[in-house]
Amino acid sequence: MNSVAGGGSFLSFPALLLAGVAPISANATNNAAMWVGTLGSARGYREEIAEHRALLLPIVAASVAGSLIGALLLLATPPALFVRIIPWLLLFATVVFAASPLLGRESGAPPRHAPWQIAAQFAVAVYGGYFGAGMGILMLALLAFSGLPSLNAQNAIKNVLAVAINGIALVPFAIARIVDWRFAVPMALIALLGGYFGARFFRRVPQPLSRALVVVIGAAMTTVFFVKTFR
Repeated sequence: MNSVAGGGSFLSFPALLLAGVAPISANATNNAAMWVGTLGSARGYREEIAEHRALLLPIVAASVAGSLIGALLLLATPPALFVRIIPWLLLFATVVFAASPLLGRESGAPPRHAPWQIAAQFAVAVYGGYFGAGMGILMLALLAFSGLPSLNAQNAIKNVLAVAINGIALVPFAIARIVDWRFAVPMALIALLGGYFGARFFRRVPQPLSRALVVVIGAAMTTVFFVKTFR
């Protein structure tokens, strides 16, 4: 799920809660495991990353700064407010991604990130450092406006950004000793395999099918979180 769209945390985070891990610790533990998984996903899209590496520096820098702020916020504040806005964020991201072929930059224009996209990516990274579930959908929605030639290219950049966000957030989590390594280590190994092979597989899936799958995943996650949050 993370390699093609994001949203793997909607499975792994609740699984940690069901296993008896405290919510804040579960969030940090999930972040540690998903970071390793995104390393595998990024490796799976290595061809696209090499082709578009010139686009990475400004948006990775924004992601690093935002993620650190989000992680520190998690350590200092309760997550109740963020939990309530998650379904609205997911709804917005899914709608924008679904409409992105109509709203994106014109075909043939050289890929680039507009200043507003870098600012928006900073905000997504703050959310990613704080909680992160569904941030892949949000990043794909933003990257749809960068003029990248394919969904595979968007996924490649998204996975590099996820590596930066999860990796930076892990530092304060580890220092605060809230990562439960009993769960993080085996989850990370499995996430690494899933991320790599998922990326290699979806590079070969027709783009319209991949895009439809992202929209379906986003809609399903949005529905689940609306029900969970407001029931």
